[in-house]
Amino acid sequence: MELEVYKKNGSPSGEKISLSPEVFEIEPHQHAMYEAVKSFLANQRQGTNKTKTRGEVAGSGKKLWKQKHTGRARMGSARSPLWKGGGTIFGPQPRDYRFDLPKKIKRLARKSALSYMAKNSSIKIIEDFTFEEPKTRQMADVLKALNIDGKKTLLLTQSADNNILRAGRNIPSLQILEARKASTYEILKCEIVLFQQSAIAAIEQSFGGSEQ
Repeated sequence: MELEVYKKNGSPSGEKISLSPEVFEIEPHQHAMYEAVKSFLANQRQGTNKTKTRGEVAGSGKKLWKQKHTGRARMGSARSPLWKGGGTIFGPQPRDYRFDLPKKIKRLARKSALSYMAKNSSIKIIEDFTFEEPKTRQMADVLKALNIDGKKTLLLTQSADNNILRAGRNIPSLQILEARKASTYEILKCEIVLFQQSAIAAIEQSFGGSEQ
């Protein structure tokens, strides 16, 4: 697959770049992408929700009345979950939601996501660029020139560029990442994946020599 490389002003540069078929032209594996997205979201959870059990709430543990011959239901203490101010039954407790996938599944999912976006013509390539100053207006002009302003866009760079990051961080529809760090979830949640030219080689190299 060959794609046109564009300039910052939105005009074609006259250069085309070939995408690796092992990365951008495989048959998307739906279940691998599902597992990768589920793992990513689970790993973001803090797992700090907590309710107090009857052993943790404030209150006396004294038996409220004798067990029999009162005509009332038997009751152990005011901390019972049946009473206002009592403990909570089966409430959430701190836990770790994290789970990891095998490396082969992760690689397959990322390749599937990239191939899915390529298949749907959702990948654009722009020449490598930077800004002398981190101005949001300059980044907005680049997106407008490419006719993708307002679309959820993932800009992938070959390496960290502080001026590009600061120029784009105030644009709600734009996310900027190093190509090798882009996850399956981040690729799939956008409408357009915008690659800097050198980022294509970086993301292809991130898969190493393994085919899954």
